[in-house]
Order: sequence, then C-alpha cells, then structure tokens
Amino acid sequence: MKNKWSIGFIGTGVMGASIVKHLLKVGHEVHIYSRTKAKAEPLIELGAKWYDAAGKVAQESDIIFTMVGYPQDVEEVYFEENGIFANSKDGTIVVDMTTSQPTLAKKIAKHAKSLQMEALDAPVSGGDVGAQNGTLSIMVGGDKEVFHKVLPLFEVFGQNIVYQGEAGAGQHTKMCNQIAIATNMIGVCEAILYGKKAGLEINTVLESISAGAAGSWSLSNLAPRMINGDKEPGFYIKHFIKDMRIALEEAELMHLELPGLKLAKQMYDELAANGYAENGTQALIDYYTK
Repeated sequence: MKNKWSIGFIGTGVMGASIVKHLLKVGHEVHIYSRTKAKAEPLIELGAKWYDAAGKVAQESDIIFTMVGYPQDVEEVYFEENGIFANSKDGTIVVDMTTSQPTLAKKIAKHAKSLQMEALDAPVSGGDVGAQNGTLSIMVGGDKEVFHKVLPLFEVFGQNIVYQGEAGAGQHTKMCNQIAIATNMIGVCEAILYGKKAGLEINTVLESISAGAAGSWSLSNLAPRMINGDKEPGFYIKHFIKDMRIALEEAELMHLELPGLKLAKQMYDELAANGYAENGTQALIDYYTK
C-alpha cells in the first residue's frame, strides 16, 4: 500500500466534495472532474486539480473513485471514448461509489480485468453528515485483495467499512440499506405527525424515542430537519427514487415481493412529480402536510 496516491475523483457533489476534502487533508494528490468547473472551485482552492474530461483524470491517476448520479452516468464515465477505461494505464484501480446496478458493477469489474486493471463497487451510506465527518458506512464488492489495498483510503473518509463479497455484492448490500431506509422514513414522518397531533413537544419526544428501540439514523439526523422545515438535500429525492427502482428491479429478478418498498417509492414519486425531486429525502413529511 502506498503512503500517498495520485487519486482521481469523478463526481464532486454533496458527498463527493467532502470526501475529496478528506483525501486532500491527509496529503494525497487529487485530480477531479465535474461537469461544471465553478462548482469545483472550493476544492481547487484547497489543492485539487480540475480537468474537463473523465479521461484526463484517468491519465493522471493510480486509483479513480467515481460518485455520480445514475447508472447511465456510470456507463458514460467508464465506457465512453473520453472516459476512464479508454484512458487508464495498466494496474489502475477503479472504485465506483455510486449507488448503481449490481449487474453494472459486474460489467465494470469484468472489463477492468480485461484491461489489466482492478475494480471495486463501494456504495456508501451516511449522507452529507457522514461525508463531512468522515464517518461513512462503506459496502464493498470485488476482489478481497484489492479491497485490502484500498482500505487505508476508505478509512480516510469512512468508519464502518465492510467487505461484502465478489463484484456486485457492495451494490446488493446498498439495496438492503435503501430498502430499510425507505419504510423507516415513512415511520419517522408518521411518528412526528402523531406526536404533534397529540399536543406533544416533538423535540422532547425525539429525545426519548431516538434513544430507544425506535432509534435510527434517519430519526436522529433527518427528523430534526423535518421539524425545522429544512428540505436541503443531504441525499436527493431523485436519487433515492433511482435507488428504490433498482432495488425493485433486482427483487423482481429474484421473484421477491416488497410491498413496503413499493409504497415508499409511490410516495416519493408523487413528491417528485410535485416539484420535490431536488429536495432531501426528509421532505417526505410534506407528502402528509400538503
């Protein structure tokens, strides 16, 4: 394992930007690509080097992290002419942290191997707070030996880092994560609404139930945002809908019925149709109040 890597990072959004900051802080050289340079200016000021194409980042990097929006974006940055695969050198490691399709993770791993490269799928959980604090949960699929090579880098911005198995296993684990969150968010909203209707001081209610059997990350971190009317995205509704769609598609392939997940997706679909796609997932509370 190298002490210092030449790192590529593609996708410097709400979470990616914080991860890049952590990598810069410990002294790594970080090459970044984002569609809009202006949004990357704060990272450039901290020492990141910006490029106007994913392929240019690939040419400068020993390891490349990707964290983009949708599976089609992953396909683009990896497989297009100006993308990663066409411009990387032998031995480069690619790590896709986008929540994406397990089948796509397997495709990336197979193609990487054909180019004498190595690949991991490593989606994360913890939202903007986890990214800022360097406490993300990271679920990793791919070759176990490669996982151990990259582990010291994961430890820079993650806390709960678990190897899940072969290529695609990280993405399948993230689907489990999103399924658990989907129906939990419904419960969080309904608990808040019930408490208010009962005339309770809802912040005091949270003190009790967050520390008990009902406790969850969403209850501790997103319920206060719901109460304060804060809809800023730690994680976009549009991306959560994408994740739920992938989970439902995978469940269908496994002949598995998930009615709770279907209900949550229907609720979020309705919110998105009413202009909430760019809000954080905690805006689900407005499904009940609008």
